[in-house]
Amino acid sequence: MKSRRNFIKKVGLGTLGLGIFPSQLLANEDLIKLTILHTNDMHSHIQPFTSGRNKGLGGMAQRATLIKKIRQENEHVLLLDAGDIFQGTPYFNFYGGELEFKLMSEMHYDAATIGNHDFDNGLDGILKQLPFAKFPFLCANYDFSDTLLTGRFKPYKVFKKGGLKIGVFGIGIELQDLVPKALYGNTIYSNPVEKSNHYAKHLKRELGCDLVICLSHLGYKYKSGKISDYILAGQTNNIDLIIGGHTHTFLNTPITKINSEQKEVLIAQVGWAGIKVGQIDYIFSQKKVIKNLYGTSICVKNVQKWS
Repeated sequence: MKSRRNFIKKVGLGTLGLGIFPSQLLANEDLIKLTILHTNDMHSHIQPFTSGRNKGLGGMAQRATLIKKIRQENEHVLLLDAGDIFQGTPYFNFYGGELEFKLMSEMHYDAATIGNHDFDNGLDGILKQLPFAKFPFLCANYDFSDTLLTGRFKPYKVFKKGGLKIGVFGIGIELQDLVPKALYGNTIYSNPVEKSNHYAKHLKRELGCDLVICLSHLGYKYKSGKISDYILAGQTNNIDLIIGGHTHTFLNTPITKINSEQKEVLIAQVGWAGIKVGQIDYIFSQKKVIKNLYGTSICVKNVQKWS
């Protein structure tokens, strides 16, 4: 197996792109910059908030403008979502998720995982809306083989950007006692740690991915000790980044957790309702490692009209 590329991790500084990272370094060295953009728990917030402390924040049009700008400034970009796209405004009650999927497709999302609220119209509700999603849904620990969604979800996908291979797999939360049985039917939930270790190893060791990302809807952390992104990171290996959802946790800077092989894993989550977009920049090199880590998330506010 070919040796894995060395890389520098730099969590994105808003629309500044490389920011304090010298642009000359990219020009003078054998380096490739990869930008990961991520969202979670949109909950059908098509429009910005019109009142309260979040007034003016969020909105699909503003998010689309921001994403377009970042893509114009960066050559290699992946756009990912960690679930709970559905439920929360009358747009979902009226359109059933069609509008959300259409707008995400217009923004060219590369992949998403499924959240518990995405089952709110049942399995048939998901099936009805899937044709409007021009991007794959990834989930490695839900077995839909005895449901009408059989064959509709993949456990993982490998993306190629600038000569890099990026493996992305999805992990869902346990549905029992969280979602009515009638809505998820015969969907079988499997242990997230076991499935994550299996697919992360497959992506890193067998397929030779330079970066492995887990799209998780487990939630960031719980006082009860329930399985979470924080626990998942500590009990697995071969995962470089966990992009999370479910707990609506605003992490302005992704946190670092040491995994079972004593290696660093980043965990990121950007709240809910499209208020923020996360940006994580990785710099890959064949020659050396520069260990610097910076981070923030981007507030979706007062962005000019999408054009």
